[in-house]
Amino acid sequence: MATLLRAVLRLPGLAVPGSPLHGLRCCNGQEFRRWVGSRSPTSKEKPPGAETEKFQMIYRFDGIRAFRYLSQLKVAQTALTVLALPPGFYWYSQGLMTLNSLCLVGGVAGFALAMLCWMSYFFRRLVGILYVNESGTMLRVAHLTFWGWRQDTYCPVANVIPMTESQDRPQELFVRIQQYSREQTFYLTLRYGRVLDRERFRQVFGMLETLK
Repeated sequence: MATLLRAVLRLPGLAVPGSPLHGLRCCNGQEFRRWVGSRSPTSKEKPPGAETEKFQMIYRFDGIRAFRYLSQLKVAQTALTVLALPPGFYWYSQGLMTLNSLCLVGGVAGFALAMLCWMSYFFRRLVGILYVNESGTMLRVAHLTFWGWRQDTYCPVANVIPMTESQDRPQELFVRIQQYSREQTFYLTLRYGRVLDRERFRQVFGMLETLK
């Protein structure tokens, strides 16, 4: 998966310098809508009052747009491959296809399904954008769904394990966002992503002083 990330980030317009703190600046709402598309994001476990509360963007990973298209392309490719199985069985029953050809089609479909499950497991946990509310009590994680659409998951900041308490290093390709309740774990890349608000990021993860 690390190789896949590097390959995607080599696409024109997506590569960013390797420093974890490169590009510390705010950005407007139009910039991150490009990876969302026209479809409104779905929300998971939205806490009461979240709709009226303002959230500040603290982290952004530009490459999430390419992973979104790759995820949707993989779903479409897998669906087409699986849909080829029923005609294959029919042609085999009619003597129009050999058993070896049918096994080949089945093997390709099985491999496509396995790859979809493996890639989807990672894509659904890769962080695109992080937000924190004004009071600093709620973290909003923007990531992808199985179908490649955006989904927002809300995590209480008090439930997020600071990176100073984890074994992950900021210089690693991926850093985990873990919760004390052992709920869903997310992955962000400080090497290719951008921290847009150092102070709020430090309040949540408590480790910016180690990023040099």
